[in-house]
Amino acid sequence: MHLSRRQFTTGALAVGALAPFAGALAGTARAAAGYDYTARETFDLFDRTFHESGVVGQPGDTNEAGGLAWGQSYILAGFIRMYEAYRDTHYLDRLITNIDLVLAGRDSARGVTDYRGRSLPAWRARAPYTAGSVTLKGTDGTPLLEVRTSLTYADDAVATVTAGASEGRFTLEVRNNRTNLVATFPDLSMDPAAADYAVRRILDAFPTPTRVTAKDLRDSPSGGAVPAPGTSPFVSQPVVFTVHTGMISYPMASFAKIVLRDPRLAAVAKYRHKAVEYLKAARDAAAVHDDEWRQTDDGYGYFIWNKGTPLGYDGTEQPTNQSLALGQTYAELAAATGDPFYRNRTRLMARMFARELTVDADDAYTWSYWPAFGRTYHGFAKTDGASEYTPSSNPVRSIEDLSHGAIDVEFAAAAFRNNLFFTGRDMARFARTYSKNLIAPAGADGLPTANVRVDGTGGGTSPGQYLQAPRWMAVAQWDDAVFTHSRSIYDARAVEPQSGSYLSSVAYLNWHARRR
Repeated sequence: MHLSRRQFTTGALAVGALAPFAGALAGTARAAAGYDYTARETFDLFDRTFHESGVVGQPGDTNEAGGLAWGQSYILAGFIRMYEAYRDTHYLDRLITNIDLVLAGRDSARGVTDYRGRSLPAWRARAPYTAGSVTLKGTDGTPLLEVRTSLTYADDAVATVTAGASEGRFTLEVRNNRTNLVATFPDLSMDPAAADYAVRRILDAFPTPTRVTAKDLRDSPSGGAVPAPGTSPFVSQPVVFTVHTGMISYPMASFAKIVLRDPRLAAVAKYRHKAVEYLKAARDAAAVHDDEWRQTDDGYGYFIWNKGTPLGYDGTEQPTNQSLALGQTYAELAAATGDPFYRNRTRLMARMFARELTVDADDAYTWSYWPAFGRTYHGFAKTDGASEYTPSSNPVRSIEDLSHGAIDVEFAAAAFRNNLFFTGRDMARFARTYSKNLIAPAGADGLPTANVRVDGTGGGTSPGQYLQAPRWMAVAQWDDAVFTHSRSIYDARAVEPQSGSYLSSVAYLNWHARRR
């Protein structure tokens, strides 16, 4: 059965926008069992309910905390899939309404800047993702020392300066009040010739619990002044992330492709004009990251974080999913325009990803979260000079997880369907990654679930992973277990529209059910 709008609102939203969602799996959602997650009525109800609820991820939100990238972007993608499933222009109209609001939230429209002072046609983010900094000043107000923490939730950190054991010395404590992690540096000096010179002592101590680094702000560093005593809050620095730009702009490029390649739609002035507008918006947003693009002489393409970007692991190659998120946009721009620039970049990124893939015993693909050719995967030393905010790192060789892996697979499918790279055999192997590795035994509650990582490890106890399972639907035609299993997860848990990704998942279930 389907609940009426009134029944749904009474059972799920009457006590506020967020509270019922937090307990949905244990409470009211159980009473709402009976949704058909392959029915457009369910998606339409969820669409209305989500947008009336005011939860994070609304199209008019900013992306300061990632709400557009990890909320509304999924809904935009869901409208694309619903249009493809039903060919009803209602979903194109919904896209126009929401995309226009999202575009109004670009930094260039809001008049805000990134950490370099640039106001760009994209969407910046800050806490909890970016490094935080604080400027310590002398008693006369002269800036002396920039202290940075690359620990997440930097906005919850404070720097406290107290007098040292002798004149010309000071003690610095950096504490994150969210995590209760603290690093203390006693009896520092601002004299570069001293053994206890603050910048050098802090660097030598890295990594400390709060991942502190420091930069001398004086034009001619010498001894003498020390920072004034007191406590100052860290401020997370604004950064435009490649992955955020990709997630947000991908549905815009898809809209342009759909309209411009369909004479019936292109003949409608509203859709044609919006397709041209969104095409330009997607191209402009993608171009923001051109200075992060790297390609090799032997034909591989990827993105890095330029050294000095206020992030942990600045100066290193971005995680595979973060590069490929913008690759999705490239693939759709290539299909919409035929531009060799986007075709080439899509292929270079696809070649990079293909090199990362390992075929396991079940003829399924596995791959790592960080690119195996990169510095973070292999680790680096302070003497390498790789990164400002993470001066050294042990190797980080974690396996890609289900949720981020869905972005990788979405890119591969976009490259495949636009005849830019990958084959049906590749798609079948991605599908087997799901059916052989991600499908987990039923949990202690007897409900279907999914493993955390693409190699089949991590167990099935993380709702942040198994509730993203339908986002693998792009490869379901090569193995129907992707559809039947991910649908069973939603059926068993009576999932409610408390997240933009859940709406996208319902759209994908509709999409594949129609294709079946």
